[in-house]
Amino acid sequence: MQPPEELSDRQQAILTLAREAGRVQVEELAARFGVSPQTIRKDLNTLCDRRLLARQHGGAMLASGTENLGYAARRALAQAEKRRIAARCAALIPDGSSLFLNIGTTTEEVARALANHRNLLVVTNNIHVVSILLPSPGVEVVVAGGPVRRGDGGIVGEATVDLVSQFKLDFAVIGASALDEDGSLLDFDYREVRVARAILGNARRAILVADASKFERSAPVRIGHVAQLHGVVTDRPPPAGFAAACRAAGTRLEVTGPDPDAPSESDFPESETG
Repeated sequence: MQPPEELSDRQQAILTLAREAGRVQVEELAARFGVSPQTIRKDLNTLCDRRLLARQHGGAMLASGTENLGYAARRALAQAEKRRIAARCAALIPDGSSLFLNIGTTTEEVARALANHRNLLVVTNNIHVVSILLPSPGVEVVVAGGPVRRGDGGIVGEATVDLVSQFKLDFAVIGASALDEDGSLLDFDYREVRVARAILGNARRAILVADASKFERSAPVRIGHVAQLHGVVTDRPPPAGFAAACRAAGTRLEVTGPDPDAPSESDFPESETG
């Protein structure tokens, strides 16, 4: 791999922007640097060939590794897509339900979408979810114990697993850092994964919320498989292998699409509490 110092000034700047935001888009970069989209694509090809970035529809993102993106970068990624995913997920959860919400910027958007629900019980290991839902009179929040990660407000550890294991709730809404084509759900922190597994094991129905960029990433620790889920809500059709894994497992697949006013593609049954 050619060292970064041999990159052009513009390529260095593009790499810096990707590190700050998590991903970059061709059209935005072309406007920013006053060059053609073709020139930007050549820059991105160079960065991707050197494994500094990974190709993505319409641009590129930081290459996958053994560490996750920073929290600020994750919050900046696919904001509109996450809001649409969250709105659809919240529509599947009726008033009077109990649910887990785990660590993740998409699950935080789900919390915002649930803020006007009534008579909800939410158990979470995400302090941002607590802050979002605390003003909601119709939502009771239970916070899992354990050390709080300064980087993203996640709570992980043995005490967290112990508290989660005391509940049996109607729903689990979880995120993942990466999704493999074989249907595997992946993450970076084995401690966080232990909590996610406990959440999956103590919910009657589990829903994964993940924007399509997760299909383009990899992570080293396995949370589980789509066969453990009731459904997946995402914003674009997944790779063929992942869709096939969902069909084989009987896991419902929900694709919200790019247009917020368009009807979503759904084969979820009507929501019901167990």
